[in-house]
Amino acid sequence: MPNIGIAEVSKKSGLSYDTIRYYEKIGLIPRVIRKENGQLEFDEHIFDRLFFINSLKRTGMPLKEIQRYMNSVKVQDTDSCYAILKEHKCNIELQVAEINETLKVINFKLDNFERLKNSKQTAAIAHASDTGQDAIH
Repeated sequence: MPNIGIAEVSKKSGLSYDTIRYYEKIGLIPRVIRKENGQLEFDEHIFDRLFFINSLKRTGMPLKEIQRYMNSVKVQDTDSCYAILKEHKCNIELQVAEINETLKVINFKLDNFERLKNSKQTAAIAHASDTGQDAIH
């Protein structure tokens, strides 16, 4: 499988060079191969790892916890990997439930505003017909 440079990894992952290097430094991604000229070369499997890391970050997992997970992966501690992901899944489910409750409140408010807007339009139309004026300007 061909190796690729940091520019392509950055472009495909959406991460900056600095972020990719930082992830390597703290052990989130494996040590990168350096060419004879010093340029970094990444294995193509790096995208899967970066996508997963981004997914964990996007759902609120702190980098320290991602590091703990990746360290467990490195030593093949499947019980620890499972426990970390299971706990994170529960946290995501709580977030989703909270977001859904918030969405219900927002939808309720929007419905009320829509009813208010429609009732004002209806009142304006009724009033205009009483005065013979066009209610909608």
